[in-house]
Amino acid sequence: MSPMSFLTFAIRVLVLLLIATIAQADIRLPRLIDSGMVLQRDTPLTVWGWADAKEEVVITFQEQRYITTADSQGNWRIQLPALPAGGPYSMTLAGKNLIELNNILLGDVWLASGQSNMELNFTRTKPLYEDEINSAHYPNIRWFKVPNRYQFKHPEKDLDGGEWLSVTRETISELATVPYFFAKHLHQQQEVPIGIVHAALGGSPVEAWLSEEALQKFPVHLAEGKRFRDDALIEQITTADQARGDAWRAARDKQDPGFQEGEALWAQPEVDDSDWPLMTMPGFWDAKQPNGVWWLRKTITVPDDWAGQPAFLELGRMVDADMVYLNGERVGVTWYQYPPRWYPLPQGVLKAGENTIAIRLTSESGQPGLVKDRAYELRWQGEAINLAGEWRVKQGAALEPLQPQTFIRWKPMGLFNGKIAPLTLYALKGVIWYQGESNVGRAEEYTQLFSALIQDWRHQFSQPQLPFLFVQLPNYLQHKNQPGESDWARLREAQAEALTLPHTAMAVAIDLGEWNDIHPLNKKPVGDRLALAARAIAYGEELVYSGPRYRTLAIEDNEAHLHFDHNGSGLASCDGEPLAEFAIAGKDGKFVWADVRIVENKIIVSSDAITQPVAVRYAWADNPHRANLCNKEGLLASPFRSDNWPQ
Repeated sequence: MSPMSFLTFAIRVLVLLLIATIAQADIRLPRLIDSGMVLQRDTPLTVWGWADAKEEVVITFQEQRYITTADSQGNWRIQLPALPAGGPYSMTLAGKNLIELNNILLGDVWLASGQSNMELNFTRTKPLYEDEINSAHYPNIRWFKVPNRYQFKHPEKDLDGGEWLSVTRETISELATVPYFFAKHLHQQQEVPIGIVHAALGGSPVEAWLSEEALQKFPVHLAEGKRFRDDALIEQITTADQARGDAWRAARDKQDPGFQEGEALWAQPEVDDSDWPLMTMPGFWDAKQPNGVWWLRKTITVPDDWAGQPAFLELGRMVDADMVYLNGERVGVTWYQYPPRWYPLPQGVLKAGENTIAIRLTSESGQPGLVKDRAYELRWQGEAINLAGEWRVKQGAALEPLQPQTFIRWKPMGLFNGKIAPLTLYALKGVIWYQGESNVGRAEEYTQLFSALIQDWRHQFSQPQLPFLFVQLPNYLQHKNQPGESDWARLREAQAEALTLPHTAMAVAIDLGEWNDIHPLNKKPVGDRLALAARAIAYGEELVYSGPRYRTLAIEDNEAHLHFDHNGSGLASCDGEPLAEFAIAGKDGKFVWADVRIVENKIIVSSDAITQPVAVRYAWADNPHRANLCNKEGLLASPFRSDNWPQ
């Protein structure tokens, strides 16, 4: 190397070292501390970040200066005093660099967490809330969506994305519906800014949200979480899952004569389907090999004035995945069973007269079908063509069931480390929680896990009295005509056990579910009921925030006399109809529907079939859709049983 070349090389190295040194020296903030944030009012606040070892950091906020020095690892924290609600404010942070944050509010910050029903956003619930979406303008309701990430090796110090957003027409579609209505209720009632830190993930079981420290009491879950500290194992499982799914789908496409080389041959209008069997849809069907591909076709007649118009095709829900074609052109696709099939049609696809709808339905496991009691219709300008009825159906490929993937993101401690740990220095007003569906069938364990989670988060956030408000699971699955056992009822009971912890409350939702959809759309009452509980538990208002809660049972003259807490101004029927969903049993443990009446603010339950009653159950079912015991304030009683008989 020539002297000149060496000199040039040396200069470049020095410049790169200087740049690296400068970058290292910059103070850095966590993602959560940013412009637009809401800080918790009326409590000491921690602002934290990273810098060079021993670097001085100065914060200026509301004309006050706060100074600290980074420790030997470059970590620093500054505590601000309790401050009243208000804003917007600016904050500057100075070290070897300068950061300026703007549009900061002081108000109440709530952490919203759980699984898919806490995650469901306005894109999904739009049919119920179009007016809400179109009128949304709440600059003082702020939202921070925590990115999805799991981590098994250690608690993360920071998030890998996220930003604070105000609620507007432009942002609301991606906001989660339950916490939005919760925040709106409190914002209007408390007249302070509300911040929502949203950290939820569909399908997640409760153990995924516990810290390693809390999981010490649950060695099986702890061992499972630790197993996934092995990167090679994660890569092996992920690769195997992907390969298995790819091979299954490749075999499906290869065997399906209706779909070759990417062409949907059986979707074309000219296909002769006259020898295909007729089946009544919606519905499910049995077959010797039900999994693989099924084609469904239906010809409809469209009025002349619909021709070419951008109509709307709604096809309920299907199990499992679908591609939908109109006159041979693909107009919609959904890759798994839960989302509603809402397919806007582009202009020019509809024709006057006969039109052919074709569905390529992939069935991965279980029975294939179209879910009943959903809308199946083509709509335009307030008119609709009903698509229920006879369809031509033919199997295109028959395969063995596809083994489900391994959901590594749901393993114990992974979501706590990835999504919750980076938040724990941020002061909160409280937590709202909607989760439990993924733990149905493990109710006894859930009792312990859920209580452990509440206590764990209070410890991790250093807020021992942190209000924790949660949603009891709604009604779901087919209603049964006779009393019986129910995994969903047992999980609801396990949730209610957490009310023995202080500063907790539960929103009952057994009137808000849908038997055929684990993701019911009616989310506003859920948010409002959580907000009512918040007003009592977190804000100290003296109001009725809970429906009746079973307390004791006494047997008198072959009748069961039930006493309740949270009666409000009296017990009542929610709908004015006779009280329903009460069952009574004798010593043999066989329950029958009961006669029920309200007498002097207690419930009296009896049956001519039971001469020596010993136990009563109320709303003890997957889908107790007739449950109608309330207090006069209109709040539903939560399901209960007086017995503790094993399942």
